[in-house]
Amino acid sequence: MVERFLRQTTFSSVDDFKKNLHFIIPENFNFAYDVMDVWAAEQPNKLALLWTNDEGVEVRLTFADLKERSDQAAAYLQSLGIGHGDMVMLILKRRLEWWITMLALCKLGAVAIPATHMLTKHDIVYRNTRASVKGIICANEEYITTQIRSAMPESPTVKVLIAVGDNTPEGFHNWNEEITSFSSYVRPEHVNTNSDTMLMYFTSGTSGEPKMVAHDHLYALGHLTTGVFWHNLNETSIHLTVADTGWGKAVWGKFYGQWFAGATVFVFDHEKFNADTLLRQMEKYHVTSFCAPPTIYRFMIREDLTKYDLSSLRYCCTAGEALNPAVFDKFKEATGIQLMEGFGQTETTMTLGTMPWMKPKPGSMGMPNPQYVIDLIKPDGTPCEDGEKGEIVIRVGDRKPIGLFKEYYRDEELTREAWHDGLYHTGDVAWRDEDGYYWFEGRIDDVIKSSGYRIGPFEVESALMTHPAVVECAITGVPDDIRGMVVKATIVLGKEWKDRAGDDLVKELQNHVKRVTAPYKYPRIIEFVDELPKTISGKIRRVEIRQKDNQK
Repeated sequence: MVERFLRQTTFSSVDDFKKNLHFIIPENFNFAYDVMDVWAAEQPNKLALLWTNDEGVEVRLTFADLKERSDQAAAYLQSLGIGHGDMVMLILKRRLEWWITMLALCKLGAVAIPATHMLTKHDIVYRNTRASVKGIICANEEYITTQIRSAMPESPTVKVLIAVGDNTPEGFHNWNEEITSFSSYVRPEHVNTNSDTMLMYFTSGTSGEPKMVAHDHLYALGHLTTGVFWHNLNETSIHLTVADTGWGKAVWGKFYGQWFAGATVFVFDHEKFNADTLLRQMEKYHVTSFCAPPTIYRFMIREDLTKYDLSSLRYCCTAGEALNPAVFDKFKEATGIQLMEGFGQTETTMTLGTMPWMKPKPGSMGMPNPQYVIDLIKPDGTPCEDGEKGEIVIRVGDRKPIGLFKEYYRDEELTREAWHDGLYHTGDVAWRDEDGYYWFEGRIDDVIKSSGYRIGPFEVESALMTHPAVVECAITGVPDDIRGMVVKATIVLGKEWKDRAGDDLVKELQNHVKRVTAPYKYPRIIEFVDELPKTISGKIRRVEIRQKDNQK
């Protein structure tokens, strides 16, 4: 499969990858037809999707099965008036139908808008009106359907509601019953061009209303490097990425890149995360490749990993937020596996990563993916030298890089703010070492200026994470009359440490930071909490912590 889209398919070094990664770009590329249906024709019995849930139900679908089911779904949606360019929101959690519907919408040239199941009426109205949503396909759960129904009076563009599950409420089509009437599907004469919008995400940003990130059909092709190289997958792989389908990491880890590689995508549909349960699933189904945000690894290493048979596990990656070196070290000590970090945004595919031919540096995002031209710039726009902190930018020439978003839909001003003068500004701050590895510092608005020092939250968080009491932490700045700002740590303690929360532990943690890193960075304020505020994608919402502090 990969040879259809790359001039060279294997790489042995950073230089080899940088010099020889060249895409073959088909005309009117469509992932569902040009990748998935080709697999179905050439390897119909190859296991493509292994789905199970926390009730013990198990479904195994081959590539031929996925073709049949996605064709059936496309014919069904077509009968309801869904076609080229129509916006369809998917609120399906980890239901099996999400994978089938994503492929069906791609086959129709419609636009998929994955969304989280935690949306309220207000959130749904905002998305419906901003994107002119025509249809919503959702899991038939009372909270979800209630929020959708309550949003309908203020959502005039929505014409089709479909619920997946039994006892469909009034006003919704019943997916389970109605789809069985469709057995044949005819591909439209013209489905899409490469520049047509295929996928759109409302970002879970740390401030302001969500932005609409529009991706074209080549975005799927851009994820070839994610699955084949960063995840290091092949046709023998069984890959698990921990991600809800409502956010962008799902298509990073559970869809496009994995199926370019011909891997089996493993899905565990569960209601509540539990590290022991997840590890038991990995053991039972012989998962070979795993990707999760650092938060998940933090909980995993607090289990006794010797209790689980993880002998099938060969490769592990992490993304979503910066990885604390302490987590890297503990996971490697327990499993022998090095965590390979990557970096990207909802607006991109993987832009920086630690590839199989690279030696990982714990805490580093790795090196630039050569499908992008990455740089670091200072506030005055000049390039940073090695060791200097600057904003990560993508240099965009005459042709938009494969994988970079099209625009913020219906918001030219916001698009120009982020993408101008040949640069896409990520808003993330990092520095580059002498070997070319990039190290994350934080969002531009997260950097703390105290007594003339610039302090990145991640460096203090990393220091705190080396203390056994700390499960998670977030570093923010608090206004101070003398220093301008002081460092505050909001900390989640391990259960065996909760009874010790108090002044003595505060002092112990402060002294610990002074020993691990430069003393001026230590948190002068420490607050213990049960959990940190996070976006649906698992990123810590430092802005929410700052807002609460400002209201005190």
